[in-house]
Amino acid sequence: MERSHQQRIITIDRGLFLIRYAAAEDQEEPPRVRLSPDPSSKKDITFVLYPDESEPILWEPDTCLVVRATAAGKLGVQVIPMEEGGSTAATVRIEPISQGNAAAPPRSSGATLDLDALRLLGHVTGLGDVTVMADEWIGGPSSPMRIEGIAIDWPERPPNLQIRYAVKTARPMPASGQTTELGSFAGTRGRAMPIVGLMLELSGPAAARFQFRVEAIFLGSPATRIVSNRVVASGPTGREPLVGLRLSLNGVESAEELETKTSINKHGAAAERVRVFRSRPKSDQSNRLIVTPQGS
Repeated sequence: MERSHQQRIITIDRGLFLIRYAAAEDQEEPPRVRLSPDPSSKKDITFVLYPDESEPILWEPDTCLVVRATAAGKLGVQVIPMEEGGSTAATVRIEPISQGNAAAPPRSSGATLDLDALRLLGHVTGLGDVTVMADEWIGGPSSPMRIEGIAIDWPERPPNLQIRYAVKTARPMPASGQTTELGSFAGTRGRAMPIVGLMLELSGPAAARFQFRVEAIFLGSPATRIVSNRVVASGPTGREPLVGLRLSLNGVESAEELETKTSINKHGAAAERVRVFRSRPKSDQSNRLIVTPQGS
């Protein structure tokens, strides 16, 4: 039977991460750290192990391994004592790994991108597929309609810019939360299964030159307006159906804006410094797990 342990589920973004076993309170018999993807993330999260190892386990402090996530997902961090009743006090750090951003080619003054060529398709309950151009509503404040799925297309997309998006459905379905590429459909058709959450993101060397401008209306809630490289939107409880959506792309022109956006989006949400404490009451500090995602 598995010994008493500490466990934490950590959300990580798409990318590479160094998982470092930084410290243990019990230096003589340190606990081991076992990593595992959440069942919902098994196909997206893999491990890069030392050649002689077969499991994602860190046996002692000052050891590490690499996690590769092809999409945002959840990672389980489990600290297991050496023996029954032993210490599970450990510090584990999650550090994003980046190869940097390739320099974007200079923009030709004679070649400008047509941002208005972006198209948004929405599958609407009882109506079917509806396609609009940039900055036009599907549903919206004057004619709210339950939107079951979306697809985005932009023939002018430069090759060094990637656009990805995902939707969350009202009930668990294979399509819910799955990140898809530009031109692909995310959601459902003909199942009366409205969208209750939405995520869009720009990535690639040219991502700092653009922003989404999104207005989303969830049933019973005022319109939410977001301007960013990465957009996450839902209603107050996360269960309200999406009944209006308007989408467009903005160009970011000034050097100051470019530098700000590059800094914010270099590592995504996983670069934020977050300290998560999971401990027993103060009378027993021998069992503690500290997981610290941090920027590189």
